[in-house]
Amino acid sequence: MRQTRIYYLCVALLACFATPTFGAEKFLTLRGKDGPGKGKKIVLISGDQEYRSEEVMPMLAKILSQHHGFDCVVLFSWSKDAAHIDPNNGASLEGLEQLDDADLMICATRFRTPPAAPMESFDKFLDAGKPVIGMRTATHGFQGKWAFFGMQILGERWDGHHGGHKQQGCRGVVEEANAKHAILRGVRDVFAASDVYGVSHLQAESTILLRGAVTESLDPTSEPIAGKKNDPMQPLAWIRPFHREAESGRMTGNQSRRKKKRNRSGCKL
Repeated sequence: MRQTRIYYLCVALLACFATPTFGAEKFLTLRGKDGPGKGKKIVLISGDQEYRSEEVMPMLAKILSQHHGFDCVVLFSWSKDAAHIDPNNGASLEGLEQLDDADLMICATRFRTPPAAPMESFDKFLDAGKPVIGMRTATHGFQGKWAFFGMQILGERWDGHHGGHKQQGCRGVVEEANAKHAILRGVRDVFAASDVYGVSHLQAESTILLRGAVTESLDPTSEPIAGKKNDPMQPLAWIRPFHREAESGRMTGNQSRRKKKRNRSGCKL
């Protein structure tokens, strides 16, 4: 009985400290409290079939809003009948108009093919040169017209699993040459219970912050494996200027054409 009372007390306290709204608009809104991000808006876009970004993004939004003051809006892929969140529906990304007044976009999509009309807000955001953070599968976050996103904005596309998928883990190792970069302030221990991605298309303009050491298993205490897999280690997190191109000259895969704009605001984690 005592455990039950404590459980309900915890739920009540969480409800008091963070009150997200999830209305008919089909996106999740968390208003920022006091903090350095007060007055700024972040849009977090989920939508993948494997890594549960529809669960991760609301948790990240809660941290950013409650502890850092940012207003956060989380977008989802929904079922065809709009009855529930469905990450398997690659044609759905609801609420993209929230990007119209956003200051930052965090994207964790995988092979999305949304309709052209709502993606106009996505294009305008990129054209404005606003900052973008891509997570995991964002390098291959879109198909069709927006397949350029990985190479053109983040600097890499889908290049395969470097470590053993669902068998080996990833230990984040600070790139020594950039150890004093402001983004790495406070970074001590990074581990992912998933394998390292292959990265082979980064250009010299990219600044590598972390490299990924392939570990023996998915256990956070597992050691990096010996041998060529970790020599050299693959880039894990980097920042880069992204290039926005004219409609007729967007990139597909790793093919580039005429550049239209240059913006220092791309980041891949």
